[in-house]
Amino acid sequence: MPINVTAIPGLPDHVNDVRLRTAAFINAEILPRESELFVRRRGAAVTPEQQEHAKVLRQEIKEKVKAAGLWAPHLPAEYGGMGLDFLAHAYMNEILAYAMGAASLFGVVAPNSGNQKILLKYGTEEQKRKWLLPLVEGTMESGYSMTEPANAGSDPRSIKTTARLENGQWVINGHKWFTSNGLDADFFIVMCRVEEGSGNKRMAQIIVPTTTPGVDIVRGIGIWGSSTSDHCEVIYKDVRVPEENILGRVGQGHEAAQERLGAGRVFHCMNSVGQMWRAFDLMVERSLSREVHGGLLKDKQFIQGMIADSYIDLQTARLLTIRTAELVDRGDPQARTEISALKIYVPAAFHRVVDRAIQIWGAAGVSNDLPLAAMYLGARTLRLADGPDEVHRILIAKNVFQHYEAGESWNFAG
Repeated sequence: MPINVTAIPGLPDHVNDVRLRTAAFINAEILPRESELFVRRRGAAVTPEQQEHAKVLRQEIKEKVKAAGLWAPHLPAEYGGMGLDFLAHAYMNEILAYAMGAASLFGVVAPNSGNQKILLKYGTEEQKRKWLLPLVEGTMESGYSMTEPANAGSDPRSIKTTARLENGQWVINGHKWFTSNGLDADFFIVMCRVEEGSGNKRMAQIIVPTTTPGVDIVRGIGIWGSSTSDHCEVIYKDVRVPEENILGRVGQGHEAAQERLGAGRVFHCMNSVGQMWRAFDLMVERSLSREVHGGLLKDKQFIQGMIADSYIDLQTARLLTIRTAELVDRGDPQARTEISALKIYVPAAFHRVVDRAIQIWGAAGVSNDLPLAAMYLGARTLRLADGPDEVHRILIAKNVFQHYEAGESWNFAG
């Protein structure tokens, strides 16, 4: 079923243009060929010939995306991107997510896209030439190395990985895990605490090529019952890289990470809305066509309740995410509270909608023939990624109390 997208009155013309062109491309080029493009979902039945065909086909699609002017919405034009503003990019993400995996064909692939943004803002011209351009061109892969097994990932202050400056080189020691894209990355951006003579240990992000002596990629961590993944455990033992590999200044590491994660939370939630949209279409399609016990599913009250509840979840999640994207786009200080709110609400709503879709589809819902099983695991994972629900609840409460303690009430209409 194609995604049904029409112009939204009141949106800027360029945002509607991006939405409509993206939807037309998804409907014409990707949805009809999903099973060919993403053959790995079919498991062990995939032949080497099918894998090679999928690889060639994906490259053809990428070239068509570039020709359509839809490549790399997060990058400025001088780096081959669309140069979209935050709001337009968020709206585009919603449509890209309707076809799981489609974003990668538009040059939006985590963690590369997030690392590109860090390099754009904090990188020197030499760093951009050496690391950013190859990422954009697709000749390099990157990873993001922040989380540690012995410390809470939701508390950056607990990071123990250290970097000390010695004879023009950073010497890095530490233990990370869930380092994204760890198996294929040519370099990592590593979050460290810098050892300084004053006793301070300010944070910094440092570029570390994965072939550097002392970088030990221990394993791809098995997740959700699979034997491995591209999220890796990495040990850094006396790893030495040039002093110029630091991104920005010492002390800017936490700032860069929060900028990366803050925007990422909105984009993750807009992705979730796009996938909820697909799950909703699939459950309605099944309800209209599946006969059981003498009638169609659509005539069963239990099913009608699932459709109605999913409609409510999808609409509320979408409106909250769009409102938050608008606040971020205009630099509203209240955006921080809204980001935490949507980061709690949207993954939970996403989980509920996909759960109902699986129930309506029955055994087929958990098979690799449909995208629902992957959506289900992604929705549950998102309640941990980029800050667990509990941390975001604490942040919301703190921000609310600060307003009231200052003699203000909360402006829900703002």
